[in-house]
Parts: sequence; structure tokens; C-alpha cells
Amino acid sequence: MTTTTLDPKPPTRGRPRAFDLDAALDRALEVFAERGYQAASISDLTEAMGLTSGSVYKAFKDKRGVFLASFERYRTVRRVLLDARLKNAGNGRDKIRELLAFYADASHGLSGKRGCLVVSSANDLALFDEEAANQIKTAAAINEARILDLLRLGQADGSISPSVDPESCARTLFCLTQGMRIAGKTGRGQEEMAAVVDSAMQLVT
Repeated sequence: MTTTTLDPKPPTRGRPRAFDLDAALDRALEVFAERGYQAASISDLTEAMGLTSGSVYKAFKDKRGVFLASFERYRTVRRVLLDARLKNAGNGRDKIRELLAFYADASHGLSGKRGCLVVSSANDLALFDEEAANQIKTAAAINEARILDLLRLGQADGSISPSVDPESCARTLFCLTQGMRIAGKTGRGQEEMAAVVDSAMQLVT
């Protein structure tokens, strides 16, 4: 947990107390995921984060700074959660299923409707913000490379057929996971997304 010295709402007299920055960024993430970068205002963010506008500007300079910090926080949290899930899976094929199920679980209900920060920010920022575009591109490359590593692991341990082309399959599964997050915003159900996983696993038999 990261803490910093900021002024939470309402302002207090004397020395500012330590504020949980990670928690504030988690709340900012919800705003960006639900509204997108362009529609999210500083007032939306300050209200969600529980900070004064002065504190937000001091810590992040502007809305873009809040987004980039939130984006990095998002990547870190998602990576930790996925790593924990993959750790409990046995062979490479099982790990691929767990990875797909991880995305499916995030693609229904409230989480599904909020969507994926990577996907939404790609639409909002990638065309005109080089730094944000590079971060999004890096995140996508890391996600695809993880799938590729798991496919190769499965071929090495015999759980995935050697006839599977790992590079093209990794690209296909990566596109599928991103599509899951888009579909989730349309109100898909848990069973629907679980069925997507079952269908996708036919690619690695």
C-alpha cells in the first residue's frame, strides 16, 4: 500500500495526514473505466478520490497525470491477481484456461459494464498522446507475450498439441480477451462468458 501526504476532503488545519494513494487511484480507475478519459472531469475524480482539487493538481499536475498513475496502478493490480490465479494451475493448458477465465470473470456484471481501462484508454488517448499510447502498446505486448509463454509451456509439458502455432494462437487469444472486455459492457452474463472460454480452449487442443 502506497501512502503520501495529501489533503483529503474536507481540508484539515495543521499538518496534512497521510493519505492512501493506492486507494485514491483505485477510485479514480472506476471513474476512467466507467466514463472514459475524455468524459471524466477533474471534479469527478476529486470527488471519487476524496481529495481536494489542489491536492490532485499538486500530486499529479493534471487529469492526464491522474490517468497515467491510475493506468500503472491498474496494470500492477491486474498482474498480481492473474499471477496468483495462474500459480494454482497445473500445466500450460490449464494456465491458458485460467487466464481466459480471469478475463471472462471480469467481463460480466458490474465489472463487465465498467470495462477495461486498457481498451477504453486505447480509444480515448492512443491517437493523440504519445506517452499514453506507448504505455498502452507496452501493456498489450506484455499481455500477448504472457499468453505466448503459456502456450509454449503447454507444448513443452505435452498439454498443448505441437501442431498449434503459438504465435498466431497467442495473437488470437489476446484479441479474444480484449473482445471479452468490450462484450462485457453490453451486459453479458456469467454463463455466456464461461461459454466463450470453453470455445476458445478448442484452439489449444
